[in-house]
Amino acid sequence: MNKIDFAVGIGGENGQGIASTGNILALILARRGLHLNAYNAYQSIIRGGHTFLTIRASDGPVRNMGDKIDVFIPLNQDTMDRHLHLLKSGACAIYDKDKVTPGKAADGVQLCAMPMKELTKGNKLAVNTAALGATLQLLGIESEPLETVIARQFKKKGDAVIAENVAIARAGYDYAAQNFTAFSWKAPHGHKPLGIITGNQAIAMGGAAAGVKFYAAYPMSPSTGVLMWMAAHARDLGIMVRQVEDEIGVMNMVIGAAHTGCRALCATSGGGFALMTEAVGMAGMIETPIVCVDVQRAGPATGVPTKTEQGDLWQVLGAGQGDYPRIVVAPTNQLDLFHTIPELFNLCDKYQCPGLVLSDLLISEGTTSIDPDDLDFQVKIDRGELILPNGNGNGANLASGYNDKAYLRYKDTPSGISPRAVPGVPGYIFTAATDEHDEDGTLISDEFTNPQKRRMMVEKRARKMQGAINDITPPKLVGPEQAD
Repeated sequence: MNKIDFAVGIGGENGQGIASTGNILALILARRGLHLNAYNAYQSIIRGGHTFLTIRASDGPVRNMGDKIDVFIPLNQDTMDRHLHLLKSGACAIYDKDKVTPGKAADGVQLCAMPMKELTKGNKLAVNTAALGATLQLLGIESEPLETVIARQFKKKGDAVIAENVAIARAGYDYAAQNFTAFSWKAPHGHKPLGIITGNQAIAMGGAAAGVKFYAAYPMSPSTGVLMWMAAHARDLGIMVRQVEDEIGVMNMVIGAAHTGCRALCATSGGGFALMTEAVGMAGMIETPIVCVDVQRAGPATGVPTKTEQGDLWQVLGAGQGDYPRIVVAPTNQLDLFHTIPELFNLCDKYQCPGLVLSDLLISEGTTSIDPDDLDFQVKIDRGELILPNGNGNGANLASGYNDKAYLRYKDTPSGISPRAVPGVPGYIFTAATDEHDEDGTLISDEFTNPQKRRMMVEKRARKMQGAINDITPPKLVGPEQAD
């Protein structure tokens, strides 16, 4: 059987409901068992401008957005003028005949003019709903899935709003059936119903699976979706979520939470991470495990906030002056993000160092279909040499034989890993500060000179990476080993 692959493009102004319309369609296609990728290109303004969302779906894996559109829904004239050229023979454009005038389309393109004012009973906000109804009819999909998703989407707005939108969806569906020619093929069914997920949702869900109990952020595109998910689920999951005044405060709060034994997470973009770097160095000096996600966008400075780029590798490798261990990971897709976050927390807890995740706008704000069975929340948790008031971080009994004179927080061990007690454990007293120190945390910056202690600490911290290299799964090689 030949693979069926099609793409839907929806465009208009910011504020016309492009993202929510695309989300509804993506959910319908995923529940049908189709694989998909969706990406919303938008401008850095709240209202107006131009937004264009593309969904590519197939009965096989979808690895990119492609370069064609089969169903085109321009909600305004600007979108029609910009993107009509993407339609090839056999494609169709669905539009409001009173608001949009088509230009010269390629031969074989079906122009589906719809009386939206009549179909929506004058409800301007429901034009998208009527267009979705027509889209499903042309794709050979029943109207019931759209009605089901509408009922879920408008649940909080009451039965009257649900009934109105269901009626408009049916009107659009029926109008298309009576006036337009459906595709010669039908959107297929997959093997099992799928869900949809964005990269930012995957980051947040991975954090929840890892046992994160503190999340802090300053809203910065394109990382804000992580904060939104965390805030929406904070009460149910017992996660403290804080929107902080700036990224400096964010990182210091995360370090403070992690210092007390809590798993703490934050996310930002390149400009925000620039403000965090001094504090990241502090986490390296006091050997406190934190995880920070950099959702990359085009830089430098403000750059292009709504466009993807992968230019921050050197920034995270050089975050904080001097040389200290850190673990940097760059997941390849949304599911990889979900699985990587818990793995990174385990590594950071074991090796007591900062962990930095490189995502980007395309992965984090892009939507993909996913098999819910691939989201395993029962992940292995390894807290390493963490000492808590009632035992160690992995549930064992407290280590014995320490007192406030004998405990060495930064003990020089062969592995470089030292026992990490949280504040408040009786008998485990130490100093944690940004200055270089000796094994119990006593600052050596006040000494006239002590290169031996300084060298011991630098080498102790560096030794941890020898073990981390052995624990990290090697990257998967794609393509020829002897590539150009």
